[in-house]
Formats: sequence, C-alpha cells, structure tokens
Amino acid sequence: MRVKGGTTTHARRKKVLKRAKGYFGSKHLLYKTAHEQVMHSLHYAYVSRRTIKRDYRKLWIVRINAACHHYDISYSTLIHGLKLANINVNRKMLSEIAIADDKAFAELVATAKKALAK
Repeated sequence: MRVKGGTTTHARRKKVLKRAKGYFGSKHLLYKTAHEQVMHSLHYAYVSRRTIKRDYRKLWIVRINAACHHYDISYSTLIHGLKLANINVNRKMLSEIAIADDKAFAELVATAKKALAK
C-alpha cells in the first residue's frame, strides 16, 4: 500500500497561495508561479529590512547637512566638533533637533565651533 501525502501537500500549497494573495495575474492563482513569487518576495523583504536602515541614516545626514549650511559649517565639521566637545548625539536625534528646534541646533553648532577653535 502506498502512502499518499494529499493533506500535507494541500496544506503546504494553500499556505503559499495564502501568502500570494493580491499578487498580479497568475502569481496568486497557480502554485508554481505563486511559490516563485513568494520566495522572491521573502528575499526582497529580508534585503529591505537591512537597506532601510542605511536609507534612513542617509536621510538624517542629508537633513543635518542642510541645516548646517544655514550656520556656515559642513556636516563633517559639525560631527567632528561635537566629538571633540564630548557631545554624543546620534544622527537621528540630531536631524530631529535640526527640524524641530532651531535654537537648540544653533547652540550645538556654536559648541562644535568652539571645540574646533581650541
């Protein structure tokens, strides 16, 4: 007597098709194309979880640099000055300060310039 894996196979295929809901064309209807697309989608999601961190850091740096140019200082000079002044502010918070609180950012720039002058 042979073993038929009907229920297991059906359940596995149903799981893939459930993940493929909303995909275009046959990618949500046919198991083979759905499986291929789900595998690609999972890979894209894995990669994107890493690239999003890079993209946000780039965005924060661009924002800080734009704010720095109002005070005639470059981004790299500001970061170096803050390091010399022993001020540890991450780039996310620094960009938020630059956007929301102009006065506080001006004080940080002044502190960095003072530390660079020494």
